[in-house]
Amino acid sequence: MLRRDFLKGVVFTALAAGLLKRLPLGAAVKEGEACDLVAVRGKSPADMFDLAIAELGGMGAFVRKGQSVVVKPNIGWNALPEEGADTNPELVGRIVKRAREAGASKVIVFDHTCDADWVACYKRSGIREAVEKNGGVMVTGNDKSVYREIEIKGAKVMKKALVHPALLDADVVINVPVLKNHGGATMTCAMKNYMGVVWDRRWMHKNKLEQTIADSVLIRKPDLNVVDAHLVMTHGGPTGRSARSRRVKMNSLLASKDILAIDMAAVKMLGVTMPAHRNYLEKASELKLGESDLKKIKIKRIVADRRKS
Repeated sequence: MLRRDFLKGVVFTALAAGLLKRLPLGAAVKEGEACDLVAVRGKSPADMFDLAIAELGGMGAFVRKGQSVVVKPNIGWNALPEEGADTNPELVGRIVKRAREAGASKVIVFDHTCDADWVACYKRSGIREAVEKNGGVMVTGNDKSVYREIEIKGAKVMKKALVHPALLDADVVINVPVLKNHGGATMTCAMKNYMGVVWDRRWMHKNKLEQTIADSVLIRKPDLNVVDAHLVMTHGGPTGRSARSRRVKMNSLLASKDILAIDMAAVKMLGVTMPAHRNYLEKASELKLGESDLKKIKIKRIVADRRKS
């Protein structure tokens, strides 16, 4: 993609500055009180993560010395960071760094890429360089022979699946999706990012996608979810390669232990309505994967440049 063509698809709007206001107020958070979800607006994805994780008790609240950590970003596409198709590499690198500083024995990063050339996806996205620079290790998600079949307890449709061993063997799982529009599922964020831990995604698409997305979370709920909403593809996702693709500089980040709550917040930020036949959020609520009512959780808002909540 030529830079001049890409820039035509990027929208810089005053609306983006007020996107955190789309979230409901939720329960009141007193000074020094723990919160359930953190919403940050700022210029640097890495710095926004540091602010968010501090509000959640610091990385030490999630990673203890000697533990193995898996970081699962979206690296589905052979795309540059400025195309918004993959998770921001600066953010992924900072998460790896903080996990290592917290004492992680190893930090593994992987995705089952949608584009066949996973080596190119890892490199062009900038994620491989960011991960290795910060002490992490990248492994492929595109080798079927390493996947292990497991039974998924409580699943409604996807009762068995071949799952990547890095996820199954990790002490700590950190889910790091990029928020964007998706032509099939309307929105891709935290729960849909989990499709990258399963081998047969084609089967998921053919067998009630809304339910199989929810079922996949039952494999192993993430300990922490961090949503990259820095550059958001609002139309023409998930690849960003269509003529109608549009991107908005939202300059935001969400963080929470609750995968359903964070996806509910992401829906508000993206400004979409999930159609009934693709509403995996409703299916996740039925499986009790988290809190679906944002008014019941404590949300902390931070504007990074002002350092105020």
